[in-house]
Amino acid sequence: MEFGVLGPVVAWDDAGEAIELKGPRHRAVLARLIIARRRVVPVSRLVGELWEDPPPGAVGAVRTFVAALRRALEPARPPRAAPRLLVTEGPGYALRAAPDTVDAWRFEEALAATLPPDRALPRLAQALGWWRGPAYAEFAGQDWADAERARLAELRLHAVERMAETRLALGLAAEAVPDLDAHVAEHPWREDAWRLLALALYRTGRQSEALAVLRRARTLLAEQLGLDPGPALRRLESDILHHSPGLDDPAGQVWARVAAAYDRSVPVGARARLESTVTLLRDLAVTGGSGLEAARGHRAAAVAAAAELGDPELTARVIGAYDVPAVWTRSDDPRQATQVVAAAEQTLAALPPDTPAATRARLLATIALESRGTRSARGPQAAAQAEEIARRLADPALLAFALNGVYMQSFQRAGLAGRRDQLGAELVALSARHGLASSEVLGHLIRLQARSALADFAEADRHAAAADHLAERHERPLVGVFTEWYRALRLDATGAASIGEVTAAYRRAAARLDGAGMPGLEHGLLPLALLCARVRRGLPAEEGEEDDWGPYEPWVRPLTLLRRGRRAQAAAALAEAPDPPRDLLLEALWCLIAQAAVGVGDREAMRRARAALAPAAGELAGAGSGMLTVGPVARHLADLAAALPS
Repeated sequence: MEFGVLGPVVAWDDAGEAIELKGPRHRAVLARLIIARRRVVPVSRLVGELWEDPPPGAVGAVRTFVAALRRALEPARPPRAAPRLLVTEGPGYALRAAPDTVDAWRFEEALAATLPPDRALPRLAQALGWWRGPAYAEFAGQDWADAERARLAELRLHAVERMAETRLALGLAAEAVPDLDAHVAEHPWREDAWRLLALALYRTGRQSEALAVLRRARTLLAEQLGLDPGPALRRLESDILHHSPGLDDPAGQVWARVAAAYDRSVPVGARARLESTVTLLRDLAVTGGSGLEAARGHRAAAVAAAAELGDPELTARVIGAYDVPAVWTRSDDPRQATQVVAAAEQTLAALPPDTPAATRARLLATIALESRGTRSARGPQAAAQAEEIARRLADPALLAFALNGVYMQSFQRAGLAGRRDQLGAELVALSARHGLASSEVLGHLIRLQARSALADFAEADRHAAAADHLAERHERPLVGVFTEWYRALRLDATGAASIGEVTAAYRRAAARLDGAGMPGLEHGLLPLALLCARVRRGLPAEEGEEDDWGPYEPWVRPLTLLRRGRRAQAAAALAEAPDPPRDLLLEALWCLIAQAAVGVGDREAMRRARAALAPAAGELAGAGSGMLTVGPVARHLADLAAALPS
């Protein structure tokens, strides 16, 4: 259940459909309770605010409105059961909505967050997108709503200006201009908006237009408010006239100068350009979104270009320099991963005998990483070889890279969360000692996953907070994708929230994947998480459960068919399902297979599932992904034991 007040007042059910709230006074009661922010509003106050001259039956009418709202907001509540959402307390009523279920409350939380610009920009854009019109739109002129409407309107104007400032900080001055132009036209008294518009124009090379904007601001302020521009506008005008160096983005200037110097100094055909490119791509990949996608594509081109030059040592350096930490065990681009592994193997074979051991170790670690989720024996072998060389050389950065490969190959069977926790702990300690920020984040995320699998959420919370802190400090926006999914998993696994609250949390986490540049993580994950949440609670199938399961379809389809009553089709699909891939969702997919096998009575599938899951009897199925869970593995083993003859 969610509520919208940033526009006409509305309530949405768990499926996102608008709920019928009857008449305007019903909506007024709901709106007044939302304004109260979970506090009790006495019936007498509701009466006084709903009617200028209350009729004799006003108190009874309010009670009727509340009863109708309760039926609309909690349709599944059994007769005579106490309401959980719109409650009676003392002399009145309160709406006990969760903080993240009211768009206005989420909007304020988004504005209060302190984030680096690259993370703040999408957050602000999302928050502004929640506005559907003026807040509490149909209650303009109502005394009880006007103060809150004015407060939210002011916050929205502040958010527009913060978004423009964030774009300027990211060097996106041209993108800021159109919104600011419309903003100052509608709100000419906001001096900071004029300042930002003039600065954005100046940074896009439109100095004369920037000065014209400042003159227009001076005229409007004088004519409409009888005021002179404040010190910030006067100072900006002077700075523009004198071309003050502080007006330009210092980081952008440095970047432009260094890039120009590099272009002048390094010949176009120089091999050093390839190595420099890969170093840049490594940094680009951790910026998230389009940066990660671009890095992936350009990396393949760089490897191909190096191979064409026929210099195996150069090719080895180009392949091995891309030591971007990876925490998800399904490749974003399996075809490219196969090509990189083939190039690394060919390069290993072509290297001269006196090649430094570290160069070979980087190729081996790359093979281990890019072989994630496959059943090839080469992946674990390459990981072990890379680790042995790195430990022998006592090279911290190389060892961190090698341990990432070892982690990716630590899914040969179920029940290895403890082993991965040890790997994560070593990565955290090693990286903290040697200032390897990205690898330290990786270590915390690995431990977050492992402690979740072991149902130790207090410790997992600690690693989530540490990862978020490092991400903010070192500008690693993709980390927030994983920690938000973890918090949805935690809400699900701890059992304190309703299925509606859990669904909403998973949907919010999934929204973070839009544009994150991780298709191997994104495709099919939300439907899988929602299915697991319902299966774990013993809830029936819901509309749309036959969804796009992406790569998980072979292991999900038998159970979803069974849940739809298609037993014969479920049995056929189960017979065709291969063993799940060796990755973070190994236990979860085996548990779904186990449930389907019990449902259709497939004893062979039950035995396979029992043998696969037995080593993980003490873990939460799927929670080792840090994304979802289908409950304790022990429960699924008990179901299998009950269904199989002794």
